[in-house]
Amino acid sequence: MQDILTMLNALHRPRLMMRAARIGSQEYRRAAHLPRLLGYGVLPRHGPALMKLMEMEAAMEEQRTQSDASYSLIRHLDALIALVGEARELKATQTPA
Repeated sequence: MQDILTMLNALHRPRLMMRAARIGSQEYRRAAHLPRLLGYGVLPRHGPALMKLMEMEAAMEEQRTQSDASYSLIRHLDALIALVGEARELKATQTPA
């Protein structure tokens, strides 16, 4: 099974969406943004949070590509911002100091 960061690197989304997500992730604050996406309560660790965000984002990508009327670009960007932000935080915790 692939690790989480490898799976994230394999994600291919429109260039403009990913650029917006990278810019937005600079202001990402886990305690403020993650509950809005995953629900309120105890925040999961980085790995489980990333897995849940990837599932949510995949469903949103499916809606986008199928031109689903219920698709929300803003919600999709929020999920991508959280994905990029969580990945950065996960990488920071894994990098030996």
